Amino acid sequence: MCGFDKDKGPRRLMKKGLTLILVGHINFILGAIVHGNVLRHISKPSQEISTEYTVANIISVTSGLLSIATGIIAIVVSRNLHVLRLQIGLLITSVLNALLSAACCTGLLLAISVTVAHNGQGLMLGCNDTLVPINARSPVSARCPFDTTRIYETTLALWIPCSLLAAFEAGLSVWCFIVGLALRGLVPCGNSYIKEQLEEEAQCTPHSRHLIGQRLNPDI
Repeated sequence: MCGFDKDKGPRRLMKKGLTLILVGHINFILGAIVHGNVLRHISKPSQEISTEYTVANIISVTSGLLSIATGIIAIVVSRNLHVLRLQIGLLITSVLNALLSAACCTGLLLAISVTVAHNGQGLMLGCNDTLVPINARSPVSARCPFDTTRIYETTLALWIPCSLLAAFEAGLSVWCFIVGLALRGLVPCGNSYIKEQLEEEAQCTPHSRHLIGQRLNPDI
């Protein structure tokens, strides 16, 4: 897990960063579609807030944005492995994104479970004109401020890929975090020796050799 090759590792890190950016964009777009078409109608119907839907969607959108930021930092780090600030930035953003993506996946799975268990009744909280508890799959007609056509199937069709993408984001973020540990030589990746290799490479740059030569031969 802690193996990071100095030659092939940067290319792998760049690919993981590009994948995070792509997955983050898709997750963000799907979350925005769900909010724009469904959740904005039921987030506060008659002062009754559907918490499981609203929180899950907000976390999903935020996770997508943070995944994009983590991917960008991973790409920059792949071209500048020896920069301390970038290494620390990769550690912080990757661990935050891993936790947020895991929370996003858990929240979406909870929302899916609640929706399936109640046949989408929570999706119809904004409807009225019926004394019978209605759900998204009920033939009972009711006046709703939004289009209820296939709302149940559409919501699940968007939430399921969102949860899978969130799990994928969490896995990629954990991999980037392990790379950050290896670059800093931190436990449990302290024996990867990549930190020592980067320090030796930094000391052997042409600029460093020029400075050493000036110190050895001040008359030059």
